[in-house]
Parts: sequence; structure tokens; C-alpha cells
Amino acid sequence: MANIDNSMEPAPDFAPEPSRNDVPEHVAERKSGLRTIKKVLPYLWPSEPGYAWVKWRVVVALGFLMLSKVISVATPFFYKGAVDALAPKGGAPVAVFFLLAGAVGLTVAYGVARLMNIGFQQLRDAVFARVGQRALRRLALETFRHMHALSLRYHITRKTGGLSRIIERGVKGVEFLLRFMLFSIGPLVLELLFIAVVLYWVFDVWYLVVVVVTIAIYIWFTFRITEWRVKIRKEMNDQDTNANQKAIDSLLNFETVKYFGAEDREALRYDDSMRQYETAAIKTAYSLAVLNFGQSLLITTGLVIVMVMAAIGVQQGALTVGDFVMVNAYMIQITMPLNFLGTVYREIRQSLVDMGQMFDLLEQPAEVVDRTGAADLVVQGGEVDFQHVDFGYSRDRSILYDFNLRVPAGHKVAIVGPSGSGKSTIGRLLFRFYDVDAGALLIDGQDVREVTQTSLHHLIGIVPQDTVLFNDTIGYNILYGRADATEAEMIAAAKAARIHDFVLSLPDGYDTTVGERGLKLSGGEKQRVGIARTFLKNPPILLLDEATSALDSETERDIQDSLRLMGEGRTVLTIAHRLSTVIDSDLIVVLEEGRITEQGTHEDLLVKNGRYSQMWQRQQAEEAEEAA
Repeated sequence: MANIDNSMEPAPDFAPEPSRNDVPEHVAERKSGLRTIKKVLPYLWPSEPGYAWVKWRVVVALGFLMLSKVISVATPFFYKGAVDALAPKGGAPVAVFFLLAGAVGLTVAYGVARLMNIGFQQLRDAVFARVGQRALRRLALETFRHMHALSLRYHITRKTGGLSRIIERGVKGVEFLLRFMLFSIGPLVLELLFIAVVLYWVFDVWYLVVVVVTIAIYIWFTFRITEWRVKIRKEMNDQDTNANQKAIDSLLNFETVKYFGAEDREALRYDDSMRQYETAAIKTAYSLAVLNFGQSLLITTGLVIVMVMAAIGVQQGALTVGDFVMVNAYMIQITMPLNFLGTVYREIRQSLVDMGQMFDLLEQPAEVVDRTGAADLVVQGGEVDFQHVDFGYSRDRSILYDFNLRVPAGHKVAIVGPSGSGKSTIGRLLFRFYDVDAGALLIDGQDVREVTQTSLHHLIGIVPQDTVLFNDTIGYNILYGRADATEAEMIAAAKAARIHDFVLSLPDGYDTTVGERGLKLSGGEKQRVGIARTFLKNPPILLLDEATSALDSETERDIQDSLRLMGEGRTVLTIAHRLSTVIDSDLIVVLEEGRITEQGTHEDLLVKNGRYSQMWQRQQAEEAEEAA
């Protein structure tokens, strides 16, 4: 990627998002939730071929779920039978013996039923596990690919920490949402219906009325309080994202923090975010206490009313002690899933929010896309031709005006000029990080908008001002230029970049880890790794974007030799600040405010005594002063 210096050129602007003030918040959230559910369902029931096993696993898991619920509803009957058998109304010793034997058998049956209920639940989870993990993996991969498909305009304005947390929460919410939608809400409703039928059939309609009213009030209370808590939880998540962003941003700029002695300042910024997170978290804890107490109050009131009715029935002889115990068992059976209802509902709502943010990210359109039927770029010579190019990062801030530049195949052309003149923009257009607003950019007569981006990127190499390395080994970073290269080819590239001897001097050689962004290496060492990587890529077109401007003079001279060697037989486009690095170019173009003001060889431009000559004399004077 070309070096990005926002201080030099205007930062890209974004079009404002459409206003949603005319849409009520709850309506927007509901629509967002429905959208998320619709997007998740295909992972549960895929339509593409080769995934029939997913459907079978879902069906089998639902079968185990049904069996567990049937057994769960039937279990209290065994409990009732055992209690009644242990409370006989008298009789012969033989009758009492059989009743006792029946009680033992019913008790064993009760234990077996409970064990089968748990067993079927575990089988359900085991069968469904692969479905959930597949969904998580596919969505994570889809998100990862989409992030790389988004334009440079998006990435230079993103916040890495906040973005990573959105993706992390969204991906983790997939399995949770699938599991709880399938195995919590639906089964809970099913179980409540089964128990309602039993209460009506075995006991009396008033038992059913009390239970239904209790559950209705309980669900209403739970949803109302949970909706209130979701807003608090969203605020807490926002503060968590903000704190995480500040932490990552500070750690990525560790050296800058040290340079300015800003450790306390960074700690205060982070603590301020954590203080706001703490406030939201305390509100969440308080609201949870209100929810839990209110739920307990409602369910206990319903339980007491039903148990009093059952106790009166036993006293009147209409019910047995076993009936009393069975009613209690059913009420407890209702209570347990209802206790989790608030948590499940809140987590589902939160998952919908988290996944909604992630799907918003997935719906972020890629600014630069391949056209339908785009062919691969074919480079025969490597001629680069900018024809009447206009470009601006926003409509009201143009960067290039009627820019015309032809770089013949195998030639070396340099672009120089003051900061903000548009030099780095040319490199971004060459890689098609942006499309031109007017005119055309051709490579060997092929418009870059008509070819695939993959082939374009494959045939252009770049050595940027600041080579950023992966936190991996030196060998891995060099092989990034061509992953299928042999070890001998990697070493040859390292020798060409004059870094092989340095690597061999390290204890771990090519297996040496370079650290975050390559910070364990010096600027010159990183640059040589970047040059070796580009050597290994072996592209026919080469872009040198301020490749040595950040280096000292001695290191610059050494690396210039490597760059000259790399440029042999290739089309080279050099974007430079130091004019001494481009004096051997076939053509030098002076760019000012997006327009070409001078062009020619080094000698020609000095003879003209124009802008280039002034820049050359000033830099020579500065170098002489530094030497003195």
C-alpha cells in the first residue's frame, strides 16, 4: 500500500449518512433485528448444495429437543405416583408391601426420566455444535474478506480497536443467537403449553388461569425492564468500544507516547473512558437487581397461590398429597426457564444489536469493484499512461487537474513537487485504490477500470516510504512477495536487497520475529526487507513512493543501489522528495497543486532555471549545511 500522509494531502471526506430522525427508534431497532434474523437464518437452513448435513443436524437436534421436553413434562407424574404410593390409606401388609415396591419403582423411574431429559439435552447440544461453529466460521470469514474488499477511503478513517470489537461481538453473537432462538424461546413456549394442558386436564381451570396470568405478567415485566436494560447495556458497550479503541491506539503509538512523556495523559484518557464504562456498568447491575427481585416476587406470588389452592384441595380430599407435590414440581419446572427468560431475551436483543452493527459493516459498499466480465491485466511492456486525469477525494476538493503523463515501457520516470501537490495520489490511482473522476489510466493500453484488481495488484510492486511488516518472521515477510517461492529464491531476493548477511548475523536467522509493525528492526533494515519482498514478487511495473526519504544519507545511498538494481528492465515510477535520488531518471515531472508545471531530464530542468532548479539549489544548500 502506498504511504499515506494525511498532512500532505486533504483527507477524504464522506458523504453524510441519510437522516433517520423521521423513523422512531423502536421501529428502526425492530427492522434492524428482523434484518439480522433474516440474514442469520440461511446459516441454520442453507440452500446451497453440499450442506444437507446442516439441515439433518438441525432436524435431529430438534428431535432430541422434543423428546427432552416430553420427558420433562411427564417426569412429575412419576414423582406424584411415588409420593402417593408412600402415603397409603392402610390395608393388609401384602398390599402395603406392593405399594412400597411400587414407590421404589416409581422413584427409580423418576430418576431415569430426569437423566433422560438431561441426556437428550446434551445430545441436542452435541449435534448442533457443528452447525453453530460452521456459522461462526463462515460469517467471520465473510466479514474478514469484506474488510479487505472495502476501499482505502474507508480504511484510512476507521478506528481499528472499535472495529475489531464490533466484529468480535458480532461473530460471537451468531452461535448464541442460533442456539437460543432454536433451543430457548421456542422450547420454553412449547413446555409452557404442555404444562398448561396438564394443569387443565389433571386439576382445574383455575390452576391454569393463575399460571397463565402469572406468566403473562412475568413476561410483560421482564420485557419492559429488559428493554430498559438493553439501552443501558448498549451505552456500556459503546463505552467499552471507546475504551478499547483508546487502549489500542495508545499501544500502537507506544514510541510517540514515550517521546512526549505522555503516559499519564494516555492513562487519564483511558481512565476517563473506563469511568464512563463503570457508570454504565453500575446502572446495569442496579437494573439487574430490580429485574431479579421483580421476577422473584411475581413467580413466588403465583407459586404460593397455586400451592394454597392445592393444599385446600388436599384438605378437602379432592387431591392427594402426590397431586400437591406434582403441582409444586410443575411450578418449579416453570420457574426455572422463566428465571432465564430475562437473561435470554436480553442476550438475544444484545446479540441482535451486536450483529446488526456487524451487518451494517458488511453492507458497507466497496467503492472500487471489478466490472462484470473484467479480464485479467496482461502486461507485455509495462507502459503506464495517465490521460487527462482529474481526481479529488471529495467533490469540492480536487487534487489532480487534467494530469497527463506517459511512462514508456522499461523507462524510469520521477514525480517531484512540494507537499500536498498530489504525488502520492498518483500511486493510489495506479493501484486503483480509487477510480479517476475524469480521464483514464491505461497500462499497455488497458484501462485499469476494465481489468481485475487482483491481476492489477499482482503486476505492480511498491516500495513505500515506511515499510510496515507483519509481526512474524523475516522469512515470512519476505515470502509475502510470493508465497510459493522456494527458500533459494527467498535468499536470492534477500541478497539482492543486501540484507542476507544481516539476517545470518541474527541468532534465529530468517526465523527472527520482527515485532509489531517490524519495530524490532531499524528503518533501513525494514526497508531492505520490503525491497527483498518486492524483488521476490518480480513485477514488471515498480512504484517507489518516497522509498528513502525517511532514512539517513548513508543508509539511503546503500538502499539506492538496491533500488537501481531492482529497477533494471522494469517500468519504474518514482515519487520523490529528495531530488538527488532521481537525477538518473529518464524523465522528471514537477507537480504543483495537481498540475504538471515542468518536465524533462535533470540537466534540462536545471537549464530552464525554473521551479525544479530552485528546489535543487535549496536542497543542495541544506545538505551542505548539514554536512558542515
